[in-house]
Amino acid sequence: MSRFFTERLSKLEAYTPGEQPKDMKYIKLNTNESPFAPSESVIAAAEREAHRLMLYSDPECTPLVSAFSELYGIDKSELIMTNGSDEVLNFAFMAFSDTSRPIVFPDITYGFYPVFARLNGIPYEEIPLSEDFSVNPEDYIGIGKNIVIANPNAPTGIALSLADIERIVASNPDNVVIIDEAYVDFGAESAVALVPKYPNLLVTGTFSKSRSLAGARLGFGIAQRELIADLNTIKYSTNPYNVNRMTMAAGEAAIRDNAYYMNNCKTVMENREYTRDRLCALGFRVLPSVANFLFAESPDVDGEKLYLELRRRGILIRHFSKERIKNFNRITVGTRAEMDALLAQIENILKGN
Repeated sequence: MSRFFTERLSKLEAYTPGEQPKDMKYIKLNTNESPFAPSESVIAAAEREAHRLMLYSDPECTPLVSAFSELYGIDKSELIMTNGSDEVLNFAFMAFSDTSRPIVFPDITYGFYPVFARLNGIPYEEIPLSEDFSVNPEDYIGIGKNIVIANPNAPTGIALSLADIERIVASNPDNVVIIDEAYVDFGAESAVALVPKYPNLLVTGTFSKSRSLAGARLGFGIAQRELIADLNTIKYSTNPYNVNRMTMAAGEAAIRDNAYYMNNCKTVMENREYTRDRLCALGFRVLPSVANFLFAESPDVDGEKLYLELRRRGILIRHFSKERIKNFNRITVGTRAEMDALLAQIENILKGN
């Protein structure tokens, strides 16, 4: 840290991203990326835009917004496109919370939420998950504070029902409720259908998981037009050209190829259930995930030890050091071959081989 770093941010604990090691070739099951390549039309669309990179991108993301609004049945004024969903989440923290309007979220959830709060000087409260690691909606009913909930939650993969989400939103009419749906396409219910009914609801999402564009960095927010206008004020005050030309073209093509990506999601869900059953047969406790990952612990091997041993064998999973979940590991669901390789190595480790 330099002597020029502001005192306000000097104690900031930055978000720790998943490993991207280069020392050897790994089976990567640690960062919830899609195991499937983008469709051919997406690759072609991005390549076509590469010849125009000398020009700024369209700050309104017009073709992408048009395709997206058509697919989701929403008005264009109810949508904002961003540089990954992290950007729209940060915009929302900036726009709707301050020292007089704190924000709450679960104590075990996406690690960027407390970072965004501290970065923006926002008081926050972490509400403990239930004993079974689920979000208890009663903890948020009428709480009178801004709320952000990942649904399905990460790293647990457990989701709230749409009815519970609506109860939370309806009971906090004077506060913004953000539902982060990064993993919704893998079996959970989307809250987008509630947007016309509730002016305090913001739904965020990403193209990183279900649409194979983690490296392109494309996210979005859906809300009534007044909330979107607020977010656009933040966008145009920071980086109006936040979505680059190649990403914008790739995103539009991905929307047009929606069937391809939803079929990939179906395959991931099948592989998730297959892996869950195999892990349970090996004695693991596996939480009921509807995301593209599993959260699991074994009574026979320490969570960190399992992570380190798999890493040594060329397989990456994600381990967290937080006390309550330190025996768990989060396992991204990949191809069937990748999951079989993982399971084979876990069996070997459990046998002491």
